This record gives sequence, structure tokens and C-alpha cells, in this order.
Amino acid sequence: MESTNALGDYLRARREQVRPEDVGIRSIGLRRVPGLRREEVAMLAGISSDYYLRLEQGRDRNPSVQVLEALAGVLRLDADATAYLVGLAQERPHETSRRPRRVAEVPPQSILELIDGLPNHPAYVQNKYTDVLAVNALCAALSPNYAVGVNLLSAVLLDPKERELRRDWDDLTEEGVAILRTELGPNVDDPRLKELVGDLSVRSERFRQLWARHDVRPRRGRLSRLTHPAVGDLDLQSDKLTIGGTDGMTLVVFHAVPGSRDVESLALLGSLLASSDALPDRQISPSDRKPE
Repeated sequence: MESTNALGDYLRARREQVRPEDVGIRSIGLRRVPGLRREEVAMLAGISSDYYLRLEQGRDRNPSVQVLEALAGVLRLDADATAYLVGLAQERPHETSRRPRRVAEVPPQSILELIDGLPNHPAYVQNKYTDVLAVNALCAALSPNYAVGVNLLSAVLLDPKERELRRDWDDLTEEGVAILRTELGPNVDDPRLKELVGDLSVRSERFRQLWARHDVRPRRGRLSRLTHPAVGDLDLQSDKLTIGGTDGMTLVVFHAVPGSRDVESLALLGSLLASSDALPDRQISPSDRKPE
């Protein structure tokens, strides 16, 4: 489970992933710790070892942006990870107070009408926890886990059929866990996130390994590489659009690159959808599912 020392945990996790030779330090003999030592990070960042120790231990949680940027340089963080680091230090306790779990989240009616009006493009809506909130028919034909009430990150990590479906499973799971870490940020008391992280930590070795890395990544579009049981290999580009006026809802729309074989495969999937008997048993129409 997540500790309340988000800043210290992140610094320590990233420090352990930087090799001494990456920052110009000669590694002689056996080192007791992976990555850099605390005093090495402090020296390279231009701060005292005692001050850096206080940061990792959570005894000082308000370093300046200049100090954080110096640490980011030593830890070889990219722009997204640096922004995440700065955000961890800028949050205040009253901003991360417990929030009651939502009973239900409903996308705006206009978004529901939009995805239903995209018969040739798989589309769905998810919240920041990757719970599916809405899905159109063609998207449901890609996988039965594209269904209202399913948590996509859990499905991809735990459902063997999802691993068979996704040729890019390694990259997808790495990205998914990093995005969840980004969404969590300093909000360690968010009950839904704590529940999700706790469940996946118990049930998925892959999740435990990735979560311990403290990688962060913003939610972006990507190329999904599928091997569909009905139409074979299918490569679809996804675009992820934030829905304004909601608490982190995202509209995800898939499309095949014009002129590619994937256009024909997606069209074939759409034609098979017209006859449910022509689809494998795992392909379930969203009309057959009741919202949870």
C-alpha cells in the first residue's frame, strides 16, 4: 500500500534506477545499494547530505523548485517526471483530504450521443481510474472488457485473454501503471485509488514490479496492436481526449490508418457485429450488458 511520504518514496525509487556511470561517477568495488547513494545525489544536486536525507525521510516536504529541478537533473527525469516531482512537493495536506467514493459517474449526454454516432470507430469513455463508463458497439466487439463497469487496467493485468489479445502487452501494462501513478500523485488518501492499488498489488506480480519503479507518464494517444480472434492482427491508433467539466473523464477513440489493411479488418469486424453469431463467444454487444 502507498505510504504518506510520496515525495520521499519517489526520490528513493528514482535514485535507485540511476547508475553511477550515468552521472560520471566511477563505480569501484561492491556497492551496497542499487543506483546512487544519497550523498552522491546530494553532492551532484548541490545540497547537503543531511538536507537530502530529510527529503527522503519526509521530514522536509517543502523544498524549493530550484532544489527539485536540480534533483531532477541528477535523477535524469524527463519534463513530465520533473513536473510530477514538483507537484508532489507543492501539494498541501488540506488539498489531499479524503474524498467520498462516487456511487456512479455518468458521462455527459452529448458524449454518449457522440460515441454512438461513430459506427466505424471504436470508442469508449473512462474515468481517471480506468473504469469504463460508456462504450459503443464496435469497441465492445474488440474485447468484452470494453464494457461499463470494467476496470481496464485490472483487466489487462489479470485476464489471460487480454494478454492473448494484445501483442503490445508489455508496453501497455508499463504505460498503464505509469499513468495511474501520475493520476495518484500526492493523493495517497484517495479511497478508490488505494483500493485499486491494493488489489492489484496482491493479485499481479507485474503490477508490483512496475509500481515499485515510480514511473510516471501523462495520458496520451498510442498505437494499439491487437490479435483479434475474428479478424486477426489489427493495429489501431487511439486518441485520448479530456472531457471538460468532468472529474478526469477521458474519451478514447480508435481509428485505422487510412489506406492500411487495418481499415479492411476493422470494416470486417463491423460487418461481423451485425450478426452476433459470427463473432467469437467473447465478443459481447454492449446492449447485452447492464450498467453497474
